[in-house]
Amino acid sequence: MLPDRNARPRAVLLLLAALAVGACFAFMTLGAKGNWDFVLKFRGLKLAGLVLVAWAIALSTILFQTVTNNRILTPALMGFDALYILIQTTLVVLLGTAVVAMLDHNSVFALNAVAMALFSGLLFRWLFAGEERSLHLLVLAGIIFGVFFKSLSSLMQRLLDPNEFMVLQDSFFASFNRIDATLLGVSAAIIAVVSAFVIPMLPRLDVLALGRPMAISLGLNYRREVSLVLIAVALLVSASTALVGPVTFFGLLVASLAHALIGNARHAVLIPAAVLLSVIFLVGGQTILERVFGFDTALSVIIEFVGGIAFIILIVRKAIR
Repeated sequence: MLPDRNARPRAVLLLLAALAVGACFAFMTLGAKGNWDFVLKFRGLKLAGLVLVAWAIALSTILFQTVTNNRILTPALMGFDALYILIQTTLVVLLGTAVVAMLDHNSVFALNAVAMALFSGLLFRWLFAGEERSLHLLVLAGIIFGVFFKSLSSLMQRLLDPNEFMVLQDSFFASFNRIDATLLGVSAAIIAVVSAFVIPMLPRLDVLALGRPMAISLGLNYRREVSLVLIAVALLVSASTALVGPVTFFGLLVASLAHALIGNARHAVLIPAAVLLSVIFLVGGQTILERVFGFDTALSVIIEFVGGIAFIILIVRKAIR
């Protein structure tokens, strides 16, 4: 009798789902005092933001690694974070912090989303939709654009008043404590639409993961599929970045663990595993910081530290092989 190849993924997904539910329950109930109506509403909004960010980061990383056919890359390494900082800096330089603070948050979010979608469309369509490009060219292009955006940002920041720069600096780092409730609705809508768009693509994503030559030989419209996936990645990254700020290595961490735990390249099980891991780390980590350490440290610092170590380990392992 042949072994059930789906037994392990099912068991892992059930365990991760139980841990994710436990983390959410602990976040909502531990240390809760006073009026439960206020507590549930306050924590519920923050929990919704954490889950949305976890979902967007995990899904965008898996999609990006699929089209690049490489597990050590994330959208953040391709200049998205630097572009976000450039947009925020430009707004402050042109309008000032007082005017930016009064801007409609949904309009600023739309600006970020459109800019990132255009950037991804111009850069990644050129890199992937045409003739086959080298992975080294991809990394080089991402580094160059990232450095270019950061250089422009640094130049404009030097022209700012010190007080304005201090206000602007808060947007440079991810913060899971200041999730903007006004953006939850539009972010949830974008993530839901992108997710609904991705679900029918799961079999085609499995084909894309085989590489460009194999995908084309199997009859897949490689140019169209890659372009659609990259636009979806840009929208997901813009949604998560607008809510909490730029996050570099977190997606790489959860994607790598999902591959290791599932042992299966099928996106129908890989994506849910990555999303559940992301929820466990974000919600569970935020719960521990709030209840145990009393906000004495930032969750983003810990995540980036652990994710950076995972990135170095993956590069070293790939070099050894």
